[in-house]
Amino acid sequence: MNDTILTPRQAKILDILSQALVTGIEIAEKIKNDFPISKATLMRELAFLKKRKFINTQGNGKNTVYTSSQEPFLKYIDIKEYFKDNSQIRIKGSKGFNLEIINKFRNAFLNEEKKQLTSISKKLSVQEKLLDPSILKREIERFTVEFAWKSSKIEGNTYSLLETEILIKQMKEAVGHTKYEAQMILNHKSAIDNILQNTSKYRELTINKILNLHGILTKDLEVSSGIRKNKVAITGTEYMPLSNPKEIEIALQKIVNMTNRIDFPLTKALLIALMIAYLQPFVDGNKRTSRTLANAILIAYDLYPLSYRDVDIIEYIKAMILFYETNNIYHFKQIFINQFNFSINNYFQQ
Repeated sequence: MNDTILTPRQAKILDILSQALVTGIEIAEKIKNDFPISKATLMRELAFLKKRKFINTQGNGKNTVYTSSQEPFLKYIDIKEYFKDNSQIRIKGSKGFNLEIINKFRNAFLNEEKKQLTSISKKLSVQEKLLDPSILKREIERFTVEFAWKSSKIEGNTYSLLETEILIKQMKEAVGHTKYEAQMILNHKSAIDNILQNTSKYRELTINKILNLHGILTKDLEVSSGIRKNKVAITGTEYMPLSNPKEIEIALQKIVNMTNRIDFPLTKALLIALMIAYLQPFVDGNKRTSRTLANAILIAYDLYPLSYRDVDIIEYIKAMILFYETNNIYHFKQIFINQFNFSINNYFQQ
């Protein structure tokens, strides 16, 4: 999996190559103010990027030209450079919802990535047979606590991990926090409990299943149920989701249909993790629904769900906004893969 960490200079070179075919001389000229570079060093950098399949070359010798090897949906974007501009000037094209992007998700993971992800995957059913029942119960509880805590924290909840554990295990609300925060966390637990009652339920999605899960996650939080009927704005971006309820429902159905047609479970989960949040079909609770529904899909296919326990919230939000504004999944996909690895290495261990 191409999760290479690039230096600022390499990221700048890739940014240049994503815009046009350029020669080595042109690259050196374009980066000289930020990164003065010798010809030999530049050649090493280009060789490094080519080896890791970030770039392609055409021609030979002095006539060699370089370009990005990845389409906009998958290509590397310098996220630090991208967010230097404020939200008013970042979006170069349409600020609206692009339903056609769902067609790109079929190729979200390259064949090599699929093989690697499949090779490291562990089946939940296998671990269930290997673990003592009491340990299995404790691990499910631990995952539930950590997912409920971090998913709620991404939404601004101020409960600590320890306070979340006490709330879920002992039903004791923490001093200094609102009932709203406690309810949000308990709703996450209810959602996971619901998913585990029938683990195969989410192999096939329907709008009603999504509405039901959203209802569980927003119970007693004064959030309107069903497809929203008004416009919504998203903090930190000029991107505007659809506002017409009928158009939202049509788009949601197409997202469901595409998810059901895809074979690779991790692609299904990635699509839902991004597209539900991107569409914003509900008045509130969209991102937590997208995360929980993606986990429901992974569990339905006997795979480890994601707790997001060690994810950097700012990086998560930036990766999400980057998708909203550019339909690029590079950074969110890396977060998704890293969290999948984290779950495999930290939960349901013998």
